Amino acid sequence: MDHDVDELRDVAAVLNEALALLKSEEHRLAEHQAGREREYGSGAGSPAQTVIGLGEMTTGLRASIDALALYAGFTALGLEKQAEGERRRLRLEPRCVPSGTNRMARPLSESTVQALQLLRELDTFFAGGFADRIDQALAAPRATYPPADWEAYRRQERSEAAAPGAV
Repeated sequence: MDHDVDELRDVAAVLNEALALLKSEEHRLAEHQAGREREYGSGAGSPAQTVIGLGEMTTGLRASIDALALYAGFTALGLEKQAEGERRRLRLEPRCVPSGTNRMARPLSESTVQALQLLRELDTFFAGGFADRIDQALAAPRATYPPADWEAYRRQERSEAAAPGAV
């Protein structure tokens, strides 16, 4: 196995614990917000966007746990071609983690901060710079998505994409 079983078990434990923290926060906010969508708006940092950001992160963590289980299962069964595909997916950082925080009100909840700090431990497991992106998310003073001015947002994205060294 490309990763030993102990490492995979440790990664799964961190992912599972972070997922439980985020899901608990997502449920708490969803219950609090029920029936109040108009009252709370839908701009960056609104309760509705905070719930969406949490949902994106929980979906991403669940997909990472699923990829880990598939990788371990395919490897154990000797299905090397399938295992290799899952290994590549597994090494990608979880979808929308930490970018889901771009939608979320500040300060971030204790559960969200705790989940992100746990996930920092997986910096060397996921493809480059995962801990740095988490640190940036934790330090962000406010939510930035969705933008108030979509045209300015698109110009900024095009500018960043055209910058030297952009991928």
